[in-house]
Amino acid sequence: MHAEPAPIAEVEKLAVTFQRRGETIHALREVDLTIRPGEVLGLVGESGSGKSVLGSAILGLLPAGASVTGRVLVDGVDMIHGGERARRTVRRLSLGAVFQDPMTSLNPTKRIGKQLHEVTGSDDEAVRLMESVGIPEARHRLRSFPHELSGGLRQRAMIAMSLAGGPKLLVADEPTTALDVSVQAQILDLLRDLCDDLGLAILFVTHDLGVASQVSDRIAVLYGGRQAELGPTADVLTRPRHPYSAALRSSRLTLTTPKQLQISSIEGETPDPSRPVEACPFGPRCAFHDTPCDNGLPALRAAAQGNTETACVREAELPADLTAVGTGAEWPATPITTPGPALTVRGARKSYRLGRGQRAVHIAALDGVDLTVARGEAVAVVGLSGCGKTTLLRSIAGLVELDEGELTLHDTGAPQVVFQDAGSSLTPWLSIGDLIEERLRGTGLAPDAQRARVEEAMRQVGLPAQLRTSRAAELSGGQRQRAAIARAIVVPPSLLLCDEPTSALDVSLAATILNLLGRLRRELDLALLFVTHDLAAARLVSERIVVMESGRIIEDGPADEVTQHPAHTLTRSLLAALPGPGRREQRQRYLTTSEDPNAALARTSGT
Repeated sequence: MHAEPAPIAEVEKLAVTFQRRGETIHALREVDLTIRPGEVLGLVGESGSGKSVLGSAILGLLPAGASVTGRVLVDGVDMIHGGERARRTVRRLSLGAVFQDPMTSLNPTKRIGKQLHEVTGSDDEAVRLMESVGIPEARHRLRSFPHELSGGLRQRAMIAMSLAGGPKLLVADEPTTALDVSVQAQILDLLRDLCDDLGLAILFVTHDLGVASQVSDRIAVLYGGRQAELGPTADVLTRPRHPYSAALRSSRLTLTTPKQLQISSIEGETPDPSRPVEACPFGPRCAFHDTPCDNGLPALRAAAQGNTETACVREAELPADLTAVGTGAEWPATPITTPGPALTVRGARKSYRLGRGQRAVHIAALDGVDLTVARGEAVAVVGLSGCGKTTLLRSIAGLVELDEGELTLHDTGAPQVVFQDAGSSLTPWLSIGDLIEERLRGTGLAPDAQRARVEEAMRQVGLPAQLRTSRAAELSGGQRQRAAIARAIVVPPSLLLCDEPTSALDVSLAATILNLLGRLRRELDLALLFVTHDLAAARLVSERIVVMESGRIIEDGPADEVTQHPAHTLTRSLLAALPGPGRREQRQRYLTTSEDPNAALARTSGT
């Protein structure tokens, strides 16, 4: 038997606190981890669990003012308490990093080739690295600025840059969150190949257990700055032994999630890091919470069942299959609505001009789109980035003017939009109550009636009344999205337009928002047009799925029919790209060799 290689990274009793507005924030509380060469360790948990702080500690990039106890060893050097020269050497020779948004790491004023040349020393080596990460026409791309590349190409360029020093450990912090499912699948496969071919170790940080399962050998689950579970990927995914791991797994959207049931989600709020308790941090949200859970902080120990380590003190008493616990309630029947269309689109065309002079090209965002949405019907519009789905939604909302075609709203009142980033769509200096109340101006309601209607809208979306005086910046991501929905429904529209409303949220928050949309459309008899790149979400939220490619509708049918018996190659590729273990062979059958649909566009426009 071969001895296991020595760890490239060791985290021992790591605790990190910050001072914020006079309060002590306990970001990590005595975390222990090891990462070995050639291993991908997935680090999973909701926002605020401490994942990014742990990644920053391993990189030796914790902000000034952080208070740290414990040790973080990388290649034998203490990245917390070691000398600055030694830590800098480790960062240069042994560590690489890839972050969620490559535009925050790439210099927007320099060409990609110039930035890679600075770390590689030559254009030839820059081209070799770019080719190794699958960037097409690499030498041509040296002349591109970051903004001229698609999201997937920018992320590949960032990975190439992180590999320039031949690192032993790569910290990848949510590297696929902003990408559509097809490009995400390709980036995940690339990271796995780099690990297998180069012996590279990777710490893969994500909030999505399904994404982690696609690339990781082991998974560590964090909650409230503590480890909840650690073990082989297959065991954590299929046989979790901590209630939090099981809840994350149940919140995942898959093609087999029962449509007649509401999506399982985790009730309650994540713990306040400024008020840590000497008890299981998951206790207030746990269905199995009991007195023993409050007797001190639970440590990781071998599970009585399965092959993982768990921090649940009651694990031996829990059901053998935790994933079967806490399934969602059954949906009531969708009400019968007044027959007829809510929206009709005929021959919609919209193009944009890119470039100047002789190099200028016109790109068709919409190329003859026909679409009808019935009253009370939910329709999902699915496709890769750049296919035209958001342009279609914005044209229906009146935010984009069509070049040609007809768009008819058959009911009075403008459709309302819920955007992907609720934070940027909410006026930052107004309170949540004032934001919602704005839509009631001109309705003729008396001030008292307006205030009552605002409170009712907040109640409908599950926002506590005390948040009425809060501003958007003071809310969590899920609360901001609820506020945006409350604003949209305070005067109930006949048509609600949702543009990727859950793609930036944790899986449990996403499940909560999808359940909320499902409940509201039943209660208020809304027609729903739901734009997404995720066919699993599309299937659960809609009766019909429309698939778009290059500004055209290429498939349109009942949700179950489209997801179970797809007629178009692109639809099959989108299904194959959904995250999960053991899907790589299926993906390779359908995913196109082009990096993404914007690759051809970039070549045409000279980038």
